[in-house]
Amino acid sequence: MPPTPAPALVWFRDDLRLDDNPALDAALASGRPLALLYVLDTFSPNLRPIGGASRWWLGRSLAALEAAIAAKGGRLILKRGAAEDVVQKVAQDLGAGAVFWNRRYGAAEIAVDTALKAALTARGLAVESFNGALLHEPWTVRTQAGGPFRVFTPFYRNAATLPLRPLARPHGAWRFAPAPADAASKGDSLADWSLEPHAPDWAGGMRAAWSPGEQGARQRLEDLLDRGLKGYAELRDRPDLDHVSRLSPHLRFGEISPHQIRAALRHAEAAGTVSPRDTGKFVSEIYWREFSYHLLFHNPDLAQANFNARFDAFEWAANPEATRAWRRGQTGYPIVDAGMRQLWQTGWMHNRVRMVVASFLIKHLLTDWRQGEAWFWDTLVDADPASNPASWQWVAGSGADAAPYFRIFNPVTQGETFDPDGTYVRRFVPELAALPAAFIQKPWVAPGEVLARAGVRLGETYPRPMVDHAEARERALERYGRIRGV
Repeated sequence: MPPTPAPALVWFRDDLRLDDNPALDAALASGRPLALLYVLDTFSPNLRPIGGASRWWLGRSLAALEAAIAAKGGRLILKRGAAEDVVQKVAQDLGAGAVFWNRRYGAAEIAVDTALKAALTARGLAVESFNGALLHEPWTVRTQAGGPFRVFTPFYRNAATLPLRPLARPHGAWRFAPAPADAASKGDSLADWSLEPHAPDWAGGMRAAWSPGEQGARQRLEDLLDRGLKGYAELRDRPDLDHVSRLSPHLRFGEISPHQIRAALRHAEAAGTVSPRDTGKFVSEIYWREFSYHLLFHNPDLAQANFNARFDAFEWAANPEATRAWRRGQTGYPIVDAGMRQLWQTGWMHNRVRMVVASFLIKHLLTDWRQGEAWFWDTLVDADPASNPASWQWVAGSGADAAPYFRIFNPVTQGETFDPDGTYVRRFVPELAALPAAFIQKPWVAPGEVLARAGVRLGETYPRPMVDHAEARERALERYGRIRGV
């Protein structure tokens, strides 16, 4: 009887799924017994610690992955420490012959992976990495001059012509290697990691809103194809309606891949159950995520530095009290406050409202976009290392393919256009729920008797606007004008 080959170690990262997981598929195809590992790395240099909402999601997602692996007869090894050290030790304890993982695209993550690959290879292990997170590797989408794109539309046109890899369907026997002797050592369990919040427990709204894990991702995709995608092109900007996918956190943690989504869209379109216009618009949103990773790969400091260096001269205002009011949803502008409260309650915010609240913080309050990016990083369940900073810089005007500096969203007209009946505001700003639609986006213009009937006392039950839109707009334009020639 031939000897059992040395195990294959699969290191999970932002790819917490079993289906369409190229690294796992390659390990299965190798014929080696499997060992499956996740490392909670808060020790490697320059890695950005994930925020509180993401920690909650990670804990739930890992629990779902543990259960899925257990159903196959295996176990997920959990370790905490610097990944370069932990992966080498686990590989040594297992007597592994090969290590597989899917690639990451931040500079600090690439540095860890590069050093680890060199160390493992020097010890005689086979190391293979794969693209499990993106439709296209960032370095494969290039301008005619061979450089990176700085504008989305030509990036999209170019990338959309490139071939897509086939889905990686797990094949081969699910045979598991014996876990290393210290696989269940103290500190190496989800309970030990305390990813769930406590004292206080602020995650109740997120538990009600989300089902983290691969099965939850599949259900979200099914819901999108059954209901949410119909009319998506026209209605996706309406926060009062349900024409969005809510797939973003599942993509962020790799519980579903963009290839799976793209394949499902093609199938639905071919079957005639969704329109090419709606799928085309949704695909363009997937490519905005791709573009964000393209930017991150070529600009590793995207979350810290202005993409456009002219903005280094911008004069931001220091107003911590105003920023705190924005965070709490107490600005006096209902659509802004609804968005910020939706974020706090559910860990997510509608994309149109994200643009409105970001514009308000940056252009009405003249607050550095990095403060908003950091708040979203901590409170969003889909806090993505590429999309989050790229989108904040887009709104600020400092990023690639950015919104023009003179685009300053009027929060009243945005609310009236995209939440015309006030349904969204009523849900998240209940103290305004009894106001007629004509006044719900601008309660300060309502007659006194209308406010009284609605039980609204401005300055008491709901704040007056913290800034006047027209004055704030002129102030922002003046500040932006100062750097135009820099």
